Amino acid sequence: MVTITDYKTIENEIGESFNVLVVQGGLQTVKSKVTGRNYFTAKTANVSCTFDEATCKGLIGQQIDGQVKKVEVDPYEYTVPSTGEIITLSHSYRYIDETQEIVESQVIPTTVVQ
Repeated sequence: MVTITDYKTIENEIGESFNVLVVQGGLQTVKSKVTGRNYFTAKTANVSCTFDEATCKGLIGQQIDGQVKKVEVDPYEYTVPSTGEIITLSHSYRYIDETQEIVESQVIPTTVVQ
């Protein structure tokens, strides 16, 4: 399950505005690379939607089946907000619904045989 925690209005490349819902997955335990101690976190993802601002506000707090998963993407630069450091990442967090996860885990990618 994921919970809708917020929404954002974003502008695309051609100047059109649209809303995204911010969804948060369940509690996860992560071990700190620096201290070696465990801490709790929850991953978030932005999901595009067709809802207006009032509808987005009304959806905050609702839960939806699915989860936020780490997926590999083309490398991109990211600025760490707390330090200003620019790093290169090759992953992102995405909302995956249960049906999509079943299909992705059961379908064998096509290959070209010559």
